Amino acid sequence: MTPFAITGIQMHVDAMHSNVEAMLHRIDVMMARFPWTQMALFSELAPYGPLEQFAQPFPNDDLSRFQDAARRYGIWLIPGSMFEQRDDGRIFNTSIVINPEGEIVSKYSKMFPFKPYEQGVASGTEFCIFDVPDVGRFGLSICYDIWFPETTRHLTSQGVEVLLHPVLTGTTDREAELSIAKATAAQFQCYVFDVNGLAAGGVGRSLVVDPSATVLHQSAGQEDIFPIEIDLDQVRRQREVGMKGLGQVLKSFRDREAEFPVYDRTSGADTYLHTLGPLRIPQKGDAAGVAISDPRTALGYSEDAATKPDNFYHYKGRSGTD
Repeated sequence: MTPFAITGIQMHVDAMHSNVEAMLHRIDVMMARFPWTQMALFSELAPYGPLEQFAQPFPNDDLSRFQDAARRYGIWLIPGSMFEQRDDGRIFNTSIVINPEGEIVSKYSKMFPFKPYEQGVASGTEFCIFDVPDVGRFGLSICYDIWFPETTRHLTSQGVEVLLHPVLTGTTDREAELSIAKATAAQFQCYVFDVNGLAAGGVGRSLVVDPSATVLHQSAGQEDIFPIEIDLDQVRRQREVGMKGLGQVLKSFRDREAEFPVYDRTSGADTYLHTLGPLRIPQKGDAAGVAISDPRTALGYSEDAATKPDNFYHYKGRSGTD
């Protein structure tokens, strides 16, 4: 058995004021109640909330305070994420990993900002994988990243056994996201720690799933500090013999005969994707993707649509802003 105790912290997040002091307070409470905690994980954008106007340069004084807390309690700490302002003016949604010595050992910027709603946020390109000595390998993804299985595929192909997933989901797609988190655990035979915030930080309902897609904990809509002891040997055993002695999906992927040309952008296998309209926020009365009676008069549709077969219309890809 290789046990390791991770505590998720689902807390109220304020959009207009710093939440750093409140986060540090909850770390104190966590360690007083659950002193056996070895790693703590907060939700996405917990320190400063969801507004890009509060982007901070890295490093900064508040990161130092989180480092001090990790060192004081001897824990691994992932303080959610925050908008990072870089020297070139770009803004990234960035998380850090702090070890028990208070050192920042890894940094990760969200690969898939929630576009088109987060148009001002740049995309990261580097993965985050780190080892906890004598325990196992951990990986980090942020919120919308998990909707793209390629991100988890890369992490688990590198040996990641625990996916740490801070989120900020305050929208009606939370149910779908929970389903994806469960499916991710089963598909990639890993633990998934999915921590959401409250108020400006989300609707809560944080989730912990084991490699067999069994839910170990499901928060509701109130503040929650939830310690879960995981067993990394369960991951290793399941990856060898399959979930419940059945599907050995990582080895099946390794031994595949098929290649996937869709990942070669020059292959033409993604031609259909280029027929879709632009990545933009829907407009009031938007008819994109909807079959209509007279496509020649619909906003954003070309006149030659009338010559197409029924239910097949050619979208010009207008921005929707004019």
